[in-house]
Formats: sequence, structure tokens, C-alpha cells
Amino acid sequence: MRSPMNEALLRHFRDLRDGVHGPAVSREDKERLFATAVELLDPVARRVLAELDADLLLGTGEVVASGLTRSKEGGLNAMWSLTWPEQRAAQEQPVAVVAHYGAGFHHPHLRGNTVGDWPMNIFDAADAEAQADTLRVIAAGDAHNLVFQESYRLMPALTRPAPTGR
Repeated sequence: MRSPMNEALLRHFRDLRDGVHGPAVSREDKERLFATAVELLDPVARRVLAELDADLLLGTGEVVASGLTRSKEGGLNAMWSLTWPEQRAAQEQPVAVVAHYGAGFHHPHLRGNTVGDWPMNIFDAADAEAQADTLRVIAAGDAHNLVFQESYRLMPALTRPAPTGR
């Protein structure tokens, strides 16, 4: 049995080989699929960022979703951001999960603010849920890179007493 990450890679490679994105061939159809994928991914991205908030930020963070937007270049984007007081005070980027389908791209990808691209093959709720570990890695990578760029002081779990019961 393949891991969800390896299955995503194989689907991505097949799409490149076959010139499609799942069942879609035209840009218009691929954009419709992307819009649906963003809706399916929304609860998964929010949950993953809420986990990071609970564990690293002691519940001091706020998850904000952009919804589907069109870039100046003509691509489509959606972003889920996790912000918190220390990050804002340091004027650092938030931890983010970004779904993007660039104007010149064959198909969409996932990334963070500081973490590079990963294939985005989401066609139903099960596909979205299968991306939870990928989103966790993206969010964790962003958190790591923010601490590397700034300081461990960005993480309340290291600078504040843990709430009772944890």
C-alpha cells in the first residue's frame, strides 16, 4: 500500500505525462477543479493550523483564510495563515498553507510562506484528508524557518508556562 504522499507524487507525474489534471484537460476545467479542491481542503488546513496553534502557540494564534483569489498574473490562490502576537510583533510572515495554481502552471500546488511546492491532487474529501500530513509538514517547516530567521522566542510553548492540564 502506497503512502498518501507517494500516491500524490505518482498522480502528479501521471498528470504531467498525460497532459491532464485528474479528469480535466482545459484550463477552465482545471480552475473549476481547483476551486472545489480549495473548498475541500479548507477544514483540513484549518485543523492542521489549529493543531500547531495548540501545541506551539498555546492557543494564542488565529487562523485566517483568504478564500479563493485571482493573482495579478491570472493564476488562482488560497491561503490559510496562522498569526500570533509574537510573530506580529517581530513583523515576520505567518505560518501558512498556500494552494496556488499559477497562470503558466500545468496543475496546482501546495506550499508555505517559506516552504516550496508540493503537488495538489484533490478531487474529493478523501483526497483532501489524505493531504493532512503534507499540510502538517508544510506548517512545521514554516514554523521552523520562522524560528531560524528570528528566534525561538516566537514560540509561546518555549517562553510561557504551559496551561494546566497539558
